[in-house]
Amino acid sequence: MKRPIRVLELRSVWGTGGGPDKTILAGAKATDPSRVAVTVCYIRDARDRVFALDRQATALGLDYVEVIERHSFDPRIWPALRRLVRERAIDVVHAHDHKTDALTWALAKREAVVPLSTAHGFAGEHWNERLYYAIEKRLLARFPRVIAVSEPIKGELVRTGSKPARVTVINNAIDHRVFRRDPALRSDIRRALGFDSEDTVIGAVGRLEPEKRFDLLLEAFGALHERHPRAILVIVGEGSLRPDLEAGITRRNLRSFVRLLGYRTDIVQLHDAFDVFVQSSEREGTPNCVIEAMAMETPLVATEVGGTGELVTNGVHGLLVPRHDVSALCNALEAVLLDRAGAASRAAAARARVELDLSFERRVQLVEGIYDELLGNHSEVQ
Repeated sequence: MKRPIRVLELRSVWGTGGGPDKTILAGAKATDPSRVAVTVCYIRDARDRVFALDRQATALGLDYVEVIERHSFDPRIWPALRRLVRERAIDVVHAHDHKTDALTWALAKREAVVPLSTAHGFAGEHWNERLYYAIEKRLLARFPRVIAVSEPIKGELVRTGSKPARVTVINNAIDHRVFRRDPALRSDIRRALGFDSEDTVIGAVGRLEPEKRFDLLLEAFGALHERHPRAILVIVGEGSLRPDLEAGITRRNLRSFVRLLGYRTDIVQLHDAFDVFVQSSEREGTPNCVIEAMAMETPLVATEVGGTGELVTNGVHGLLVPRHDVSALCNALEAVLLDRAGAASRAAAARARVELDLSFERRVQLVEGIYDELLGNHSEVQ
């Protein structure tokens, strides 16, 4: 009997993670272990006191291991990774960020493994992030295969040296059976959060970091609230900009109408309380939060950035607006509030699109096909 392909999902991240981590963990859960045996490995910094992905992986019943590093350039992780690859007889090492891309490439030079990477995006403003991404893009041009989560990311990889035939676009996906709205829960959840039945709750989910542009969302919501005083904005997520956002909320006299909920694991239940979902980002890969809103049939307003336009057809599945356009963002939110029937129709179409095109089953099939091709074309490894 043919043994399954053995894949090591390799990732390095601080804190609670983000969209890529949802994709890694849910993808590993959805994979048929008789066909592909997945080991999820996180390189975890010993200084990180917020890390939570180990608990999530355990709850999903995944084959999960960690390699602990004392600092970002700890050489002791190298023998630990080589030992893991040998002990698990790994065939494919699948990287998910610039650090693990470099480690995966090095492993392929020393061990009998094939390197693969998923490029989730290249967001980052600090000089060191720009440097890392510049190096990463040129390194990925030497990989036998790269998965890009959106067409713009593929375009950037091709621009920086990757051969188009080696870059495959596979959008992020979701388990639509888990992300399903339950109207019966709405009243209890809203009551628990302190919302009245007459409040209009606008939800947003994302790390409190610059690329999410929650500052612009606050500005748009402030203008909207003047015309719709029962509107409430809820932002779910944690990050470095919390103090700035809190100051902005106070400055606009919105403390009674804007709530920062911090990091939450009950996103499904929160969507049952939302009347609208909004994404205000200036950069994205393929945003998981948008797919989640689509699956939950939460009327959607989003900036047309990254892969969002590949997920959402404007006017069909949601309303798309240009990045940085506060007026357009405010007007689109108001359009949802004034035309609930139209919003509900778009939300139903979004749910149908998730079930048909953005399911995890479909994504897993596409990724497994790449594993098959890589092992059938081992000579591609340089």
